[in-house]
Amino acid sequence: MSLTLTEKIIKNHLVSGNMKTGSEIGIRIDQTLTQDSTGTMAYLQFEAMGVDKVKTKRSVAYIDHNMLQTGPENADDHLYIQTVAKKHGIYFSKPGNGICHQVHLERFSVPGETLLGSDSHTPTCGGMGMLAIGAGGLDVAVAMAGGEYRILMPAVVNVELTGRLNKFSTAKDIILEVLKQFTVKGGVNKIFEYTGEGVKHLSVPERGTITNMGAELGATTSIFPSDERALEFLRAQGREKDFTEIKADNDAVYSEKIVIDLSALQPNAALPHSPDAVVPVNQVKGTKLNQVAIGSCTNSSYVDMMKVANILDGKTVHENVSLVISPGSKQVLTMLASNGALSKMIAAGARILESGCGPCIGMGQAPNTNGVSLRTFNRNFKGRCGTDTADVYLVSPEVAAYSAIKGYIAGDDEFDYDADLDIVIPEQFSQQDNMIISPADNGSEIEIIRGPNIKPFPKNKEAGSKIGGKVLVKVGDNITTDDIMPSNAKLLPYRSNIPYLSEFCMTTIDKDFPKKAKENNGGIIVAGKNYGQGSSREHAALAPLYLGIKAVLAKSFARIHKSNLINNGIIPMTFMNEANYGDIDEMDELVINNLLIQLENEIITVDNITKNKKYKMELTLSQMQTEIIKSGGLLNYMTLKNNVQRLK
Repeated sequence: MSLTLTEKIIKNHLVSGNMKTGSEIGIRIDQTLTQDSTGTMAYLQFEAMGVDKVKTKRSVAYIDHNMLQTGPENADDHLYIQTVAKKHGIYFSKPGNGICHQVHLERFSVPGETLLGSDSHTPTCGGMGMLAIGAGGLDVAVAMAGGEYRILMPAVVNVELTGRLNKFSTAKDIILEVLKQFTVKGGVNKIFEYTGEGVKHLSVPERGTITNMGAELGATTSIFPSDERALEFLRAQGREKDFTEIKADNDAVYSEKIVIDLSALQPNAALPHSPDAVVPVNQVKGTKLNQVAIGSCTNSSYVDMMKVANILDGKTVHENVSLVISPGSKQVLTMLASNGALSKMIAAGARILESGCGPCIGMGQAPNTNGVSLRTFNRNFKGRCGTDTADVYLVSPEVAAYSAIKGYIAGDDEFDYDADLDIVIPEQFSQQDNMIISPADNGSEIEIIRGPNIKPFPKNKEAGSKIGGKVLVKVGDNITTDDIMPSNAKLLPYRSNIPYLSEFCMTTIDKDFPKKAKENNGGIIVAGKNYGQGSSREHAALAPLYLGIKAVLAKSFARIHKSNLINNGIIPMTFMNEANYGDIDEMDELVINNLLIQLENEIITVDNITKNKKYKMELTLSQMQTEIIKSGGLLNYMTLKNNVQRLK
């Protein structure tokens, strides 16, 4: 039988289930990655499982998010992660070595293998032909302990690329076009597989840009074939031995298909405040700018940086613009410093930031009040940049560089057609991995160091016969994990302190939410469509759990957040009749009776005691997920399962 590339990799890693779209499967995970914003919690959960050493082929812990050290909290977390990694067989990438997705693509990606990461942009490595999936930290902890990763078998969407990009059209414009067609919720439970003649003209870093930002579709992941361009990249990284050619069969069958003519693409821009609000850049030409930010895990590769350097060469950044540039890795920064490109950027007036996530997650470089920021990043949700009143536009590095010089968003008729933008993959990348620390040969000798900011993570109780509570907040569509659990520069240092973080849960929507949760002994959240989009951070489930949230009623859920709710024993239900959403008000009292019996069905009856009404809710769970909810979360379920096995 002919198979897609996705199906080939899943078939080679299938542990349980059948590859039928929509049915639950379990797959073996070859590699994992974490970053420091989610990693501390993931390793606390891993420790709770009592496993001495990771069971994966390779696991890597990165420090790239919480690098602004205004107090001891971040440094304490870094030391905890470094020592727990040393003890349990995990490689440790030190702060300054680079953004996890860029470094992993450079140094660890292997075609045909599976990668699970506690960051939603883990699919970046799909540019190398990996099945790379973002997940919650607990799912990653389970994978490190040797457990399978369970998901619904996704539908596979074929994105056929024809033609070749014009000089000022880029990989960023390709993914923005896909987002324009599918929207931020159009990729849920889908994998986007890129094929066609146009693929061979895209380098691995360009492919990584596309697969990285596929996360904004809500997709499970995105993937390119491993071909001669993958071999070219691996050879330049000194990793030719990792190459395996893998691609879809010529007559593979897909669930749906779109065709994008690369030669017809023009530079695009995503308008505030959503990555799918895409228009041709000429429609916003002339918009005055206060800030331009180039980098992030989407567009910080060597190729991207060299194009920016050549555009800035001999020019000066506009007097009203602050230009900040974040090279994606130490490898990229070293090469820019060696060949003079860094000097071109600095001479033009750019501010060079360290190789980390920085402005993309609101960790520094927040725009001015009512400011306009042009960024090469992947997300422009309202307030994510650190300034609630700012407008953030998303564009390619080329558009960003020209605009920084002009002082406004530049149209494609203002680009310098003589600029050298034909950057090729170098024959050899810098390969100095001295900031990647190997695990100890004998982990038992390593002492794990825990700072005072590291608190125990909350655990749910086994489900009883009845749950209920008041509706503490009612929210609309496309609520992000940033909305649920803010992640600004002031709060990121407390990622390992859920009690403290919970004081800020939902406060961007309702400043009194934590207080109401405490006064009412927890309660229930009611939401619109695509609830929990954006980051994979499970803090958006852990903080509500700490505050006593028992269930979320929504029109629909983002994939990762729904999994995180289930993993923490919070029941995610969807309205069978969306009109019922409008019938529910804040502080209505909702009750689910006969819970344990109802959990065995796909239909849950919710009683609105305040209005004397009943609602039919859909609860689509696998048998294992049902047991997880009954147990009060995945960690409880695994502990119970392991205890039963020991008794046998």
